Amino acid sequence: MVNQLSKFMLLVGVACIWSFSSLTLLAETTTNEAEGTGFTQREFSPTLDGKWIGQGISYGPYREEESPDGLQPTSAELQEDLNLLMQHWNLIRMYGAGETAEEVLKIIHEKQLPLKVMVGAWIVPEEGSGNPLLAQASNEREIASAIRLANSYPDEVIAVSVGNETQVYWSDHRTSPEELVRHIREVRAATSVPVTTADDFNFWNKPESKQIADEIDFIVTHIHALWAGLQLPDAMEWTEKRYDEVSNMHPDKKVVIGEAGWATQVHDQGEQAKLIKGKAGEAEQAQYYQQFTDWARDNKIYTFYFEAFDEPWKGGPHPNEVEKHWGLYRVDRTPKKAMTGSKQ
Repeated sequence: MVNQLSKFMLLVGVACIWSFSSLTLLAETTTNEAEGTGFTQREFSPTLDGKWIGQGISYGPYREEESPDGLQPTSAELQEDLNLLMQHWNLIRMYGAGETAEEVLKIIHEKQLPLKVMVGAWIVPEEGSGNPLLAQASNEREIASAIRLANSYPDEVIAVSVGNETQVYWSDHRTSPEELVRHIREVRAATSVPVTTADDFNFWNKPESKQIADEIDFIVTHIHALWAGLQLPDAMEWTEKRYDEVSNMHPDKKVVIGEAGWATQVHDQGEQAKLIKGKAGEAEQAQYYQQFTDWARDNKIYTFYFEAFDEPWKGGPHPNEVEKHWGLYRVDRTPKKAMTGSKQ
């Protein structure tokens, strides 16, 4: 009982310290706005040695038996990943700001690899959660880490994305707009890089999204034709229309596609079986990948294709779960047809 009480008091103390820090940063931001300095938008414009590198890749580093809350990738595994990724991309997106993200940035910095990173801060709902104290502590750790990484690796971190799919109606970790804004303001107050949040097009194409858009430097939207029930022949036209919807809703913001892809396996049960109508497979993925990247390159649209590697930790226990199979590479890092040029 004493040990449990001690742990609880420690958590309370840490949370209070983090809360005080957050309130101080928010107060400074509010003061600046009151003094008339207002919101100065920071430009997201990824370049490397003067070259446009706007076509990036979403990178989840977890292999077999690894996960965000479990066994972490080794430094050697991360080095192998980065050596592979930089053969095709110079821009990568990561979703969290924990020890693996820090190790990735350390390797890029020490090896002087030609890679820029959009770091994520994973946000969970605090209000209405089963344990708001733990949720708050988790969020503050992510925010503090993202801030530290952005400031410690200014040559590698090109932006910070605060939260992932926290506003769209179907999210299983919806966060109140007020809570998300608080975290965004905290990161912007403590860094000099562009700050954003990533969400589905079905949030960004609605007027209520302007409350969030007003707080960020650019928009990151997810546009998944496969999840929306599209067949492959219609997928790119639909993708382009959704992108235009978001752009038209927010004409003063640069719109970046943070996720768009085509899975190579779909389970025949559950929600995915009801929603997904297009055929999943390596040949289909290769076709969508080619069409998507050609369109993005020709129109200079900033993108993070989803995704680099299959991630078996995602989704349910069945091996055919669609969330496990979006990678352009298998979990063992062997390439699928999209990366070999094979159409069969």
